[in-house]
Amino acid sequence: MAWYKRSKKNILTSPDERIKVPDSLWTKCPKCSQPTHIRDLQESLYVCPHCDYHYRIGSDEFFEILFGDQKMEEIAPTMESVDPLGFVDTKPYPIRIKQAQEKTGLKDAVKVVVGNIGDHKIVCAAMDFRFIGGSMGSVVGEKISRGIDRAIEEKLPLLIISRSGGARMMEGLFSLMQMAKISAKLALYDEVKKPYISLMTDPTTGGVSASFAMLGDINLAEPNALIGFAGPRVIKETIKKDLPEGFQRAEFLLEKGFIDAIVHRHHLKEYLKTLLDHLLNENNYKN
Repeated sequence: MAWYKRSKKNILTSPDERIKVPDSLWTKCPKCSQPTHIRDLQESLYVCPHCDYHYRIGSDEFFEILFGDQKMEEIAPTMESVDPLGFVDTKPYPIRIKQAQEKTGLKDAVKVVVGNIGDHKIVCAAMDFRFIGGSMGSVVGEKISRGIDRAIEEKLPLLIISRSGGARMMEGLFSLMQMAKISAKLALYDEVKKPYISLMTDPTTGGVSASFAMLGDINLAEPNALIGFAGPRVIKETIKKDLPEGFQRAEFLLEKGFIDAIVHRHHLKEYLKTLLDHLLNENNYKN
């Protein structure tokens, strides 16, 4: 993995996943509990070298994996959420937004860029779970929609990387309508005859899984990613029955035909490059 340039940021923000020792920083794997030095974890693309657990990473880390040092164009980089409902729970919504921005350095829960994977220019949107659980509000819907518009305008392939708890409750129906909005944009994009690739990562749930995440021409997932609408606990309490082993995990969904492939993070860039080469260069797609 020498080609991979390590991020200078430490994305492991959960206190129970970090172990500080003198002059260094280690992380404890949430799955196998084995310690790994943060430098080694970064070089392995945030995949545990002991058990292959895929850590949750942010949009910047995905862009670094896919695009490396190449220059990217970000779409609507300064767009921020407003407070259409005057929403207050334990704190006002604008304060939540400001705190999330300060904590993550992001404007909202998605970044959309135009870059190159291999020989192919592509529009890529990547959601970021660190920003209010990757929830989909008006800004997320608008930025993804603008990315689709760009893909339509320039006839480019489209990649959306989902990691989200679903619709953002603080925006109510303004959030829920983004499901229909993005889905309608994808219907328009279908006329371009270019591939929409959806990559679902852990977790992809709620209104995101119920809309654009499952609408890909090719639906991919990372290993062991949680994918579904309601969580397993909620479903079990509702139907009063035990669920199958691994229910709503990527491997179960692949077995049942809901997704097309599971792609290890180490192979993601080459897999997408090969996929785009086949679909675009050989003119095999949507003919």
